[in-house]
Amino acid sequence: MRRIALSSLKILVSAGLLYLALRKVDFHELASRFNVASLGWIGLAIAATFLQIFVGVLRWREVSAECGAPLQLTQATRYNLIGAFFNQTLPSSIGGDAVRLWLVARAGAGWRAATYSIFVDRAIGLIALAIVIVASLPWSYRLISDPNGRAALLFVDFAALAGGLGFLLLGRLNWPWLKRWWGTHHLHACAVIANRVIFSRDRGPKIAVLSLLVHVLAVVIAWCVVRSIAAPVLFGQVFQLVPPVMLITMMPISIAGWGVREATMGLAFGYAGLLANEGVNVSLLFGAVSFIVGACGGLVWIFSAEKAAKGSAPITVPEQAQ
Repeated sequence: MRRIALSSLKILVSAGLLYLALRKVDFHELASRFNVASLGWIGLAIAATFLQIFVGVLRWREVSAECGAPLQLTQATRYNLIGAFFNQTLPSSIGGDAVRLWLVARAGAGWRAATYSIFVDRAIGLIALAIVIVASLPWSYRLISDPNGRAALLFVDFAALAGGLGFLLLGRLNWPWLKRWWGTHHLHACAVIANRVIFSRDRGPKIAVLSLLVHVLAVVIAWCVVRSIAAPVLFGQVFQLVPPVMLITMMPISIAGWGVREATMGLAFGYAGLLANEGVNVSLLFGAVSFIVGACGGLVWIFSAEKAAKGSAPITVPEQAQ
């Protein structure tokens, strides 16, 4: 019942925010701006999204190896594409990450190693996104003149950065009680792994570059969408506005970010002195590109060996993962 209630609440949040955001959109005017060149830009956005998924695969492999759940390149790519599909279609609080966890555990890594690999990978991505936003603050502050917009930007970013740094600090602590309680034990273990990965001489630089590239590609995708409808927005403005929106969209309060992304993008564009309806247009097309890529992930899932074997064997946890 709790899962049903949470899913229903997410659907209501998405529907409500979409309704409020879509009131600013003139669909006839938006459709009139599409031409042959628009299709080319949308195609580039789709290609950039696939590249973003692949870069995420490379980072996840580094993290999962440290967690005791090594993945082959083709295997991790397939899992991430399947995860992209369930991120778009699964109306729950777990989405594609839970499906990836299930796939890794079923492949023999075990629940613990699989969970750690997903959680640490997400945490590193969040920290990198917060750092990108902090690094661009001098320019974002000039772009966003509205006091409320500036306050919201600072609050969201520094809350994420504080949470990320606090998570890393937790991994440096050796307090006995952290390992005694079930919840703190696993959180501490993930923090220790994150520290090992980030500050490793071998893996650290690679993780940093891959993490930053993931977020830069999100900006590139948004820029391709902007160009597809010839919106009067500069690349620098997209670079300053999209990362904070992506950070807020990561909050698990809607279905695949729908509604939250549109409302936040429209608000961000308005705070930056741009047309709010253009922000909603860009967000809708950004979501459409993600949906198309997710549909491709659905085809991967339909023809995958994992779907064919679904439910045929129990998941077992190896001794080393316990």
